[in-house]
Amino acid sequence: MHIQTMTSPDKPASLARICVYCGSGPGTDPAFVAAATALGAAMAKAGIGLVYGGGDMGMMGAVAEAVRGHGGTVTGIIPEFLLNKERAGFNGDGLIVTRDMHERKRKMFEMADAFVAMPGGIGTLEEIVEQMTWAQLGRHKKPILLANIKGFWDPLSALLDHMKALAFIRDGMEFELLVADEVSDIIPKLRQAMQGVSETAKDMPEAVAEKL
Repeated sequence: MHIQTMTSPDKPASLARICVYCGSGPGTDPAFVAAATALGAAMAKAGIGLVYGGGDMGMMGAVAEAVRGHGGTVTGIIPEFLLNKERAGFNGDGLIVTRDMHERKRKMFEMADAFVAMPGGIGTLEEIVEQMTWAQLGRHKKPILLANIKGFWDPLSALLDHMKALAFIRDGMEFELLVADEVSDIIPKLRQAMQGVSETAKDMPEAVAEKL
């Protein structure tokens, strides 16, 4: 994808909290959970808090446990109907229970400075694509990154290239999409992207958020 940058007289936005989208299951490759654990540890060591789906299982549980285990802050956000299904709260220093998925996603957006998609299922895909859609429509400028562990997101990247080649993603509709094949590259890439985003330009206006 084409990467657009933005200049602003305001100071660059801070990277205080990352929203990590990932599966409630571990997947079949141990490398996925290992990557989630490594990301959580790196975030905590960098003083970056975690915003995530609030579950204690699979990838979600691994990243949250790693952040907490290294002294970082963890905020889980989960709708009421998933409290038992995803064993919410075991890894959360702060747990926010929402009425529904829409409120959950909005809270996650509001609390995060950037978004990272680790390997996951349909829910993970839907969440990161929604952020991509909002960015494409000019609703926010927060960095969006695919953690492409063992090529997990290659099919999505190929699909986006396919859409662009067929002019369904037209000139002027490009958005910033970061891809990191290694966990060690995630935070540096996000920090670099934040240099092009000011604090005032980062967030979605309240009136716009109400309509989404």
